[in-house]
Amino acid sequence: MNNLNDCYSGSDNPVRLADAVTVFSSKLKCHQKIEKVYIKDATNRILAEDLSAQHNIPPQDNSAVDGYAVYFDDLNTNCETSLPLVDRVSAGHPIKQQIGRGAAVQIFTGAPLPKNRNLKGPDTIFMKEDVRIESNNVILPVGAKRYANRRKLGEDVKLGDLVLRKGHQLKPQDISMVASLGYDQVPVYQRLKVAVFSTGDEIQDVGEKLRLGSIYDANRYFLISMLEKMNCEVNDFGIFPDIKEQIYKGILNASEDHDILLTSGGVSKGEEDHIKNIIENLGVLNFWNFAIKPGRPIALGCLKKGHFQVPFIGLPGNPVAVMITFLRIARPIILALSGCKDLDNQFFPVISGFNYDKKVGRREWLRASLTKDFEGNVIAKKFHSDGSGIISSMVESSGLIELSEECEGVKVGDLVNYLPFSEVI
Repeated sequence: MNNLNDCYSGSDNPVRLADAVTVFSSKLKCHQKIEKVYIKDATNRILAEDLSAQHNIPPQDNSAVDGYAVYFDDLNTNCETSLPLVDRVSAGHPIKQQIGRGAAVQIFTGAPLPKNRNLKGPDTIFMKEDVRIESNNVILPVGAKRYANRRKLGEDVKLGDLVLRKGHQLKPQDISMVASLGYDQVPVYQRLKVAVFSTGDEIQDVGEKLRLGSIYDANRYFLISMLEKMNCEVNDFGIFPDIKEQIYKGILNASEDHDILLTSGGVSKGEEDHIKNIIENLGVLNFWNFAIKPGRPIALGCLKKGHFQVPFIGLPGNPVAVMITFLRIARPIILALSGCKDLDNQFFPVISGFNYDKKVGRREWLRASLTKDFEGNVIAKKFHSDGSGIISSMVESSGLIELSEECEGVKVGDLVNYLPFSEVI
């Protein structure tokens, strides 16, 4: 018997989230063409080929500090060493003079170590703070280790090393590495072309006076914002009224020249919720009813387009349910279609600061923020409301607590899995 106080307690055999997403994603392949873009435009793009080092980093032995370079074998082991200062070398200005044994060279951070005819040279560097200058001699203390403060050729990256793998989403630190290797362009997959729309007679676009019985369309703008952050090419189809023929025509038109369709609303069992039947008519509905909370009614299917299939993701209508199901279901699917291999999110174990009863057999997400107790332990505090229409809960929270299907509930002091929004937004 259904729990009449729980809208997520339906009896029509909902599927487990991981099973559905795994099966659905396995049916999809990245068909995006490859293009080259300048590295200044490559952040968040998906690398389409392995990238290897074109040279060593650093390209030569160099100094890690401002100081004085000497031969280690010239140093006394039981008293200070005095060596004549014969030259200076700064970053970007290597010296041609051969530096032989028994001498010191003033050197600056990043400057290449000089070499002699035997391709040897000073190998140990003293920081300027640790020495003193008397006349034209450098007085060096006892205790230095061989190769101190020297950066070795190729100690970061060696010529030919695999640096970044195909399918990696380029982050700012990756751009730095690519630039250090001398690449001005990188091969990436073309951006995924996504059609976005909302459905519902009660949905009204922003910028207009709100009509009685209507709500502003928060979902579509969240989806557009997320997709643009993921470097998708987004086309906004606006709001479709609850008229089956219009929704059918809109979906059919959008499927002609888009890589994926994404919508919110219209996927439940109501008389005016047409999405499910339309997708079944135009293609195949792979999954619909998920064992999750919030967001149980979700449509995952494919529309026929010649020899290809256009994936369709229909998200719920409630704003919080849309946000969470996008982050945990739609986002990894979209990334996979974009050619990305980095699909796993980093969860962190934190201590629960709340009690919560949960139904076994479904996955649930709770909005939460982190704080610290008097002992410095990180504690998760659940937002005071679990309503899937409370947008403020996503604004005032810092992440999600994810409870597995097997979990029976949470007690104060239990370890729970926490996903910071910074990992996915």
